[in-house]
Amino acid sequence: MSETVSDSRADAARLLEIVNSAWMPQALRAAAELGVPDLLADGPRTAADVAEATGAHAPSLHRLLRALVTIDVLTEDGEGGFALTPMGGLLRADVDGTVRSWAIYQGRDVWDEWGLMPEAVRTGRSGREIAHGAGGFAPLRDDPRRAATFNSAMAELTRLSARAVVAGHDFGRYRRVADIGGGYGELLGTILRAHPGSTGILFDLPHAVDAAAGHLDGMGVRDRCEIVSGSFFEEVPTGADLYVLKSVLHDWDDDRAAEILAVVRRAIGPGARLLLVERLMPDRMRAVPEHRLLARADMNMLVAHAAPERTEGQWRALLGSAGFDVVAVTPIPGAATAIEAVPAVGGVTGHVR
Repeated sequence: MSETVSDSRADAARLLEIVNSAWMPQALRAAAELGVPDLLADGPRTAADVAEATGAHAPSLHRLLRALVTIDVLTEDGEGGFALTPMGGLLRADVDGTVRSWAIYQGRDVWDEWGLMPEAVRTGRSGREIAHGAGGFAPLRDDPRRAATFNSAMAELTRLSARAVVAGHDFGRYRRVADIGGGYGELLGTILRAHPGSTGILFDLPHAVDAAAGHLDGMGVRDRCEIVSGSFFEEVPTGADLYVLKSVLHDWDDDRAAEILAVVRRAIGPGARLLLVERLMPDRMRAVPEHRLLARADMNMLVAHAAPERTEGQWRALLGSAGFDVVAVTPIPGAATAIEAVPAVGGVTGHVR
């Protein structure tokens, strides 16, 4: 066999592995929805035991459990028992680092949006708008189950990075911190726990903040946090020394993101600052794991919101269009990048195109 043919077959095998990988998120979603990881929390159980506890079809469940072994979520012993791996344990509902809600949200609530990527690329519309007739976060308003799963998923992802964000920025210098679009308040709660002398304002849509009080109470900071609901396209609270927007602006195209920034710009008082926590896209992509993660995030924004992850230059231009000067860009290991900005002396400098 020639080296060229051998290489071609290896490339085909690698490509097919990627093409056929869609089964993995669905297997994880099935396990999470059935509560399999929680049932295995105390040790190995047989497929029959788990099937009885979940009401699932025993032979089919057995096949699912065996499949999960191949992706290092479960192990199988010689007695027919299945046990969680450390990674599989992160699909349990109430463990530190859980991603259970994210697995369900990706596998159930936005699965159809991914399937509409060709239409999104052709039209510039999001898969969400094409699938549901409304883009952005409108589908959450009419679907409480989806909204609860989404907000829980966002809290999970924020929990994974919040400590790094707090460690990477000096939040202690701010008396009052406003978290705009802050969901259940995971990041703000982490900030306030680290800085007992600070107070906070949590601001988001009603479907997010309705459950925030209990979440912040569980974090022990509810008494230092004001909770306000509203739309950041209309008005955000005044009186904060720092306005934090974490993973907010990447949900919106340049025009809409500039509108949000303009509203924040009007609310910011003298001496206050803006902190964006977002991903930075490289100017040139390469076939490396780090860029693959960024590409996945960018494609997620395409099908969900018709919005982009941005390069540093694009972030600077966007902020400048809304009347901000960037004063610091700081990588946050394992999390994202902190972009710190202040109101520009001359005001708005132009419009992003």
